[in-house]
Amino acid sequence: MKLKPKITIIDNFSDLENPRIERTKHHKLIDIITLSICPWFAILIHGWISKVTGAAQYEWLNKILELPNGIPSHDTIARVFSRLKPEQFQKGFLSWIQSISCFNPGEVIAIDGKTLRHSYEWGGEQKAIRIVSA
Repeated sequence: MKLKPKITIIDNFSDLENPRIERTKHHKLIDIITLSICPWFAILIHGWISKVTGAAQYEWLNKILELPNGIPSHDTIARVFSRLKPEQFQKGFLSWIQSISCFNPGEVIAIDGKTLRHSYEWGGEQKAIRIVSA
């Protein structure tokens, strides 16, 4: 089996335009993208880990990301994602997923879907939130 060339998240998201104005760029865009697409980073951002573990995780994160102004808050990440062009992000994300996947012919991925109870707005425009995991 031939190994795929090593491709980083930075390589896959290099075409993603940074929608922020210069004076509001306290965090690097690639750090925000990396923190958002990796689930264990998302847990750290939302504060579900104790402060002791969080400090240890920050030291580890600081080795692989630059984080010049610390870990961005979930509000900062939400603002950045609300301004990104979805087509550009989708292109980079699919490229990243394809670069890290190494399936052999005949392999199967189990997919599970759930709908969050009471996540819709009765009589309103908010539809139910659905979660898919593989």
